[in-house]
Amino acid sequence: MRPLRYSINVTLDGCVDHEAGVMPDEESMRFWTEQMAAADALLLGRVTYQLMESAWRRPESGVWPDWMQPWEIPFAEAIDRTPKYVVSSTLDRVDWNAELLRGDLGTAVRELKARPGLDLWVGGVTLPLALANLGLIDEYEFVVQPVLAGHGPTLLAGLRERVELRLVDRIGFRSGSVAVRYRPAPRVTG
Repeated sequence: MRPLRYSINVTLDGCVDHEAGVMPDEESMRFWTEQMAAADALLLGRVTYQLMESAWRRPESGVWPDWMQPWEIPFAEAIDRTPKYVVSSTLDRVDWNAELLRGDLGTAVRELKARPGLDLWVGGVTLPLALANLGLIDEYEFVVQPVLAGHGPTLLAGLRERVELRLVDRIGFRSGSVAVRYRPAPRVTG
């Protein structure tokens, strides 16, 4: 069964608003590009799908926009070509190398995980909470940024049960950000 990894930037006070943290630099974009390249497919909710598409979809002209730094292009290319599954009750159709995931969320995601392939990656705020509440996330990867936002949506707010985690990996960046990856600790039954 292929693992599902939840990856997101988060401030020290737990804010996951994409505008609240540190602006990406060359080092962090290289990290996210490596993570994206290792994913077999992305699982996104409607809001995250539309946000990512507006920023990272290759323009019809084939030329990346002027605002994009040269070191951002490898990430844009990686996310642009990665297959995407979109969970939405309001969208009728998607494109950008994507398909809608319909039906019961738990059943649909278990079926995706059972298919052969590499890692599945999920980002965003609402969908990962639902997946965590269903016990379907196999790894949690956070780039913790040296910022106190003081506002905004927070990481997994509304989680129904405590999830104990074990540290798997840690990488420090020159910016002061730290990438940490965890796996849920095995549950002890008595």
